[in-house]
Amino acid sequence: MTYIQLNNQLPGITGLLEDRPDTGDPIRALTQVLLRGENTLTEMERELIATLVSYRNECRFCTQAHAATVKALGGDEELLEKVFRDIEEAPVSDKMKALLQIAGKVQKLGKEVTAEDIRRARQQGATDHEIHDTVLIAALFCLYNRYVDGLGTYCPEDPAYYEKLASRLVTVGYMRPRQGLLASGEASFT
Repeated sequence: MTYIQLNNQLPGITGLLEDRPDTGDPIRALTQVLLRGENTLTEMERELIATLVSYRNECRFCTQAHAATVKALGGDEELLEKVFRDIEEAPVSDKMKALLQIAGKVQKLGKEVTAEDIRRARQQGATDHEIHDTVLIAALFCLYNRYVDGLGTYCPEDPAYYEKLASRLVTVGYMRPRQGLLASGEASFT
């Protein structure tokens, strides 16, 4: 049960965004651009950034939702565990390792990112656009994680919930259906 009264019973971030479309819709639009928009980083790479930040922020809902999305995009549990435990040993490109290190620093404190971190990412082939989006995705998921946990939202225990949610995020994306989740019958998915 959330700490505040919502106009729905949806779990996690979904209930908060659906409760306040005036604030939720712009956040969803930004998320859609960053995680599903045109980009030289794959959708899975961008979801990995979101998952790492959520994991390090100890946000169970967001970690489970985006880990399931990484899996739905072709990743697996081994990939996730290695990213969580030791980015340098994860089965990702050197460019992605550098970007994940930047995301991890943003998760702690933006000022922890150094010129050397940026130099390393560039040396590994990251563009300014990719570095920008990495930092913004990490910052956005800090917002999401604090929003979800700061208002005590409901976090489903059933992994099947997150698999359904991931399927929707992969196929439909992050935008709110025009008539809302409850009216569209999608309430069971997000």
